[in-house]
Amino acid sequence: VRVAADPRYDPARGYGWDDDARFWAKLPEGNYRVTLTLGGRAATETTVKAEGRRLMLEAVRTPARRTVTRSFVVNVRTAALPQPPANAPGGVAVRLKPSEIGSATWDDRLTLEFLGAARHVSRIAIEPADVPTLYLTGDSTVTDQRAEPAASWGQMLPRFLDAGIAVANHAESGETLKSFLTSLRLDKALSRMRPGDFLLIQFGHNDQKVQWPQTYADPAITFRAYLRAYIAEARRRGATPILVTSPERRNFDAAGRIVSSHGDYPAAVRGVAREDGVALIDLTAMTTAFYEALGPTRAALAFNEGGKDKTHHNNYGAYELAHMVASRLAAAGPGLPGHVLPQARTFDPGHPPAPEK
Repeated sequence: VRVAADPRYDPARGYGWDDDARFWAKLPEGNYRVTLTLGGRAATETTVKAEGRRLMLEAVRTPARRTVTRSFVVNVRTAALPQPPANAPGGVAVRLKPSEIGSATWDDRLTLEFLGAARHVSRIAIEPADVPTLYLTGDSTVTDQRAEPAASWGQMLPRFLDAGIAVANHAESGETLKSFLTSLRLDKALSRMRPGDFLLIQFGHNDQKVQWPQTYADPAITFRAYLRAYIAEARRRGATPILVTSPERRNFDAAGRIVSSHGDYPAAVRGVAREDGVALIDLTAMTTAFYEALGPTRAALAFNEGGKDKTHHNNYGAYELAHMVASRLAAAGPGLPGHVLPQARTFDPGHPPAPEK
């Protein structure tokens, strides 16, 4: 990409900038390797996010009159699905919610956002990338949250992986194992999945809501059955399924211990993982230890809306949860350990970095 005389986005040209340090490139679906040259005449510090605020590079610093080159892989997708054969059931697009329509997650462009008071990018190169894809399925604690101050572990996860794997975050707020199927979200992920890919599955927050009768799933019967359907679909395509228990909510008792809010659902996930030989990331246990290590007052510093929200996280909380997930991915399946950055392969939730820092 060369900066034109007018660098603003031009649909005819297919790439360019807006007025808020975002760069767009119109591209078909797929994985793309983005290689950036960062730095310039003055000292710089640049953070890069892609698509729906996925953290790709964090605070890359360069001294004056020096540049550095960094690469990462971005997954680009639209809501379109392959046309079903004649007389076959199915649909031609994911059933998006109104808030998703037109978002960077589902459009036909690769979006890059450059952040930092001293940010500077001097070159952008984009090319197709033939790499494995890590598909994320889940709810609002996983999805690419669209606006500050909310964030999820799914959109922070790319920060902890190398440039040899793509993260395709298909999670969406309010979803359950059932609704993810009926809205054709799983179909979308499966339509692109191939041998050597991975499927992370984290549900339970909304499946447990008996007040949602159409999507409620009993943890002893239907919830387990739906998990096994996801596992089977991934394995049929040569992909590796990985189960994740839901992050706990921030509810403390008088003794400063977290009160479980997920009932039998984490145990159901653990049971299916054990019985079906599936790798497990126990985020319920890790987040419980994380919140208790911070304590009732400081744990609020990891949550959205200044701590008023006890379920959804802010940037700090999402970042630490993503670090937890990455540390367990290092042992979750063949081909994955080498893609986890060395500094991300261990994490002790009982001794987290201070949120004040």
